[in-house]
Amino acid sequence: MKLSRRRFLHLAAGAAALPAASQFAMAQAYPSRPVRLIVGFAAGGGYDIVARLMGQWLSERLGQPFVIENRPGAGTNIATEAVVRAPADGYTLLLIGSTNAINATFYQKLNFNFIRDIAPVSSITRQPQAMLANPLFPAKTIPEFIDYAKANPGKVNMSSPGIGTISHLAGELFKLMAGVNLVHVPFGGNGPALTALLGGQVDVSVASLPSSIEYIRTGKLRGLAVTTATRAEALPDVPSVGEFVTGYEVSAWYGVGAPKETPVDVIDKLNKEINAGLADPQLKARLADFGGTVFALSPVEFGKFIAEETEKWGQVIRAVNIKAG
Repeated sequence: MKLSRRRFLHLAAGAAALPAASQFAMAQAYPSRPVRLIVGFAAGGGYDIVARLMGQWLSERLGQPFVIENRPGAGTNIATEAVVRAPADGYTLLLIGSTNAINATFYQKLNFNFIRDIAPVSSITRQPQAMLANPLFPAKTIPEFIDYAKANPGKVNMSSPGIGTISHLAGELFKLMAGVNLVHVPFGGNGPALTALLGGQVDVSVASLPSSIEYIRTGKLRGLAVTTATRAEALPDVPSVGEFVTGYEVSAWYGVGAPKETPVDVIDKLNKEINAGLADPQLKARLADFGGTVFALSPVEFGKFIAEETEKWGQVIRAVNIKAG
C-alpha cells in the first residue's frame, strides 16, 4: 500500500511523540506498586529517621507504601551500588547524604560514580554538627579555643565518630581554616566519642547535633559552636563557627536519589511531593526535633549542590591525606 506524504508525516510525528507520551503516562500512573527507599545505615540513625518521616509522607500522598530497606555496610556504598544497579523506573530509591559526597574521594576504588550513576531527586534537610568541650576544658569560646590550641600545638585531642565521617571532616576543615594542630581520635560512633569526652579522655569533640543536643542543654558538655553558617534554631544561644572563622560551614544533609535514566516526569513528581512535605508545618516540626532545617531544591539545583559538596570534601581529604582503612 502506498502512503501519501501527508499520511507518512502524520504517522512519523505520532511515532516520535510516543516516548514522551509514554513517559507522561508512566508519571501519571506512578506509583502503581510499593516503592523501596534504601538506606545505607542501620535503623535508628539520622538517615533512617529522615527516610521514615519522608517515606510515611510519600505513602500518604501517593497511595502506595514507601518501604524503608536498611542495607548498612561500607559507609553506604553497599546501598548505593544496589540502587545504581536497580531498574531506572522509580521503584527503587536511595536516601542520600553528605556521606555519599565524601565517599567519592575517601574511597579509592568504587564500582560506581555517584554523580554520574545516581540522579538527584530532591533534597530534604540540613543539620549542623556541634563542636563540644568537656566543661573542665579551659576554653569556653571558639576564639579562646583557637588561642589555647595554638599555644599547645599537638596537645589538644579531638574525638569524632570515625575516620571519614562528616564530623571528622568538619574537624579537619576547622583545623585547616583556623590554623590549629589538633590530634584526631576516632571512635566507632557518636556514642563512644561523646562518652570519652564526658569522661575527660579527650578535650573536644565534633558530633552530630541529635546525639549531643541534650548534653549541651543539660550542661554536661559545653557547646562551643555549631558548624552551620548560621545558628541552629534548636540552640539559639550557641554561636556558629562561622561567626569567628570566616567562610566556615559544614552541614550534614539528606535527600533522595534514583538510578540514572529514571524518567524525568517521575523524578519531577517525587520532587514536587517531597517539597510539599517540607512545606507542611507538622513534618517541618518533626525534622526540627532532631536539629534539622528543611532544604528544598529542584533536581537540577540539588545536583549542583551535590557536585559542590563532592568537590569541597575532595579538597579537604586530599589536603590532609585521609584514606579509607
